[in-house]
Amino acid sequence: MYALLTAIAFLMLFPLFWLIGTAFKSPTEDIFQTPPQLLPAQPTFANFVTVWQANPFAQYMFNSVIVAILTVSINLIFCALAAYPLARLSFPGRDGIFTAIVSTIMIPFQIVMIPLYIFTVQVGLRNTYLGIIFPSLASAFGIFLLRQAFLGVPKEMEEAARMDGCSELGIWWHIMLPAIRPALVTLAIFVFIGAWSDFLWPLIVTQDESLYTLPLGVAKLAGAGSFSLDWRLIAAGSVISIAPILAVFIVLQRYIVPTDTGSGVKG
Repeated sequence: MYALLTAIAFLMLFPLFWLIGTAFKSPTEDIFQTPPQLLPAQPTFANFVTVWQANPFAQYMFNSVIVAILTVSINLIFCALAAYPLARLSFPGRDGIFTAIVSTIMIPFQIVMIPLYIFTVQVGLRNTYLGIIFPSLASAFGIFLLRQAFLGVPKEMEEAARMDGCSELGIWWHIMLPAIRPALVTLAIFVFIGAWSDFLWPLIVTQDESLYTLPLGVAKLAGAGSFSLDWRLIAAGSVISIAPILAVFIVLQRYIVPTDTGSGVKG
């Protein structure tokens, strides 16, 4: 069983290995040889230097960082604010509202893309950071995930806070959010990956190259004249684009572990 799982894992990771190996290969090495050679015979950083100097990848990186940070921060706040009353408060129509929100997960983004674009243009958000992050300000999946996490918090913690005179907003901030930290980190990782790797919406809503994110920069690199035939440079640009995603996952994955809800008590 372990041998089978190892073979399946290698098949799934092979394109990534080939991409990284190609990015470090020198011009004299054949990247399409059979059988493929994953490890470069003469590793070089020249491809990365060429891509970085010949294209505004520093600006692309800066734009992606700004978009990802804003998207993750706002999405976590909005989803947590929406999920808390759906999980802990009682009011007429609560279950119907939650069902309607979750139902939107089944709607493909391509269906709402045109209305979103028209609205973005009408309110003057085209070619702006806010226009890029607008569709990701909140998500039905995030509301669902955090609601389920809120439901797992013992009611005794909430009742004790109310007896101490804590407001609903105070309970949400000081008690509930620390108690669901693993769910928040999980959602943050998903939102970050989606915002960082999003290509379609930034392509539609931005015409100013100074606002291009890394996926748009790599696509521009793939079609930029002489670069379009040099897969080493395209691979180097792709590695630059995916490296932050791997780094964020490696740093945060240790927090995706169920913790004692007693950590929600904040002194």
